[in-house]
Amino acid sequence: MSRADATGRALTEEELERFCEYLYRRTGMTFGESKRYYIDRRVAERMRTTGDVDFRDYFGRLRSERGELEQVINAFTINETYFYREAHQFACMSRELLPALVRGREGGSRVRILCNPCASGEEPYSVALWLLENWPLVDAYNIEIVGADIDTAALARAREGWYDPRSLSRLPAGLADAYFEPADGDRRRIIKDLRESVSFAVANLIEAASMRALGKFDMIYCRNVLIYFDDAARRTAAEHLYDALIPGGFLLLGHSESMGPIDDRFELRRFDDAVVCQRLTTS
Repeated sequence: MSRADATGRALTEEELERFCEYLYRRTGMTFGESKRYYIDRRVAERMRTTGDVDFRDYFGRLRSERGELEQVINAFTINETYFYREAHQFACMSRELLPALVRGREGGSRVRILCNPCASGEEPYSVALWLLENWPLVDAYNIEIVGADIDTAALARAREGWYDPRSLSRLPAGLADAYFEPADGDRRRIIKDLRESVSFAVANLIEAASMRALGKFDMIYCRNVLIYFDDAARRTAAEHLYDALIPGGFLLLGHSESMGPIDDRFELRRFDDAVVCQRLTTS
């Protein structure tokens, strides 16, 4: 038999196509035959959990129950990250981007920074930690850092703030002791002040309403997710990222990603430390 069920039998070609198309429409992530083992295994795990023995029954549940869709999204998202990943972009933020953004603003005015996706929190906490260590004006402005992700399980871990040695391995010497509680086994927890300096929210890059709910930002980190989208999903995400930025705001992508061919309302800016995208002030 070829039907996926609680014993792990494989999806038929038609079932695989239906499942991947549905996941794509809800998340923008593209999966297909090349990821068959990955898909079969995770679908079988979900069917064992729900007690469905036939894919048709399970697929009906997936389409009708928001909670099951949430579980599938959590199972299929990739949360590969660590503190100070691509730190040259943080250096660009403190040396050039933030000074440009606050030029002419009064002290105490608000500066909003979004990390989407934020996975288990290493990136937004890295932003907070970097600013404390490297931006002399950090206390002169009201800095709001928001971490957003489609994966609710990852967001729960981010709020808790526990990290293993691999997540902390790129931090400069002394920072782990300064900003993390003493080790509990092989894990350490980021201090309460930093946990409270970042807020977290569920958001889907290809859903306009969930992106609008986050508000407007001066700077957005959106790294290493567009590589999982096709051109259509990337254009949708670009539209929502554009809308989420203030005119002149900055967008920082992963090293292999670019907005140039997708949305010409972003200008590519080359700074000493990094190349970033800037929302044009006029369409």
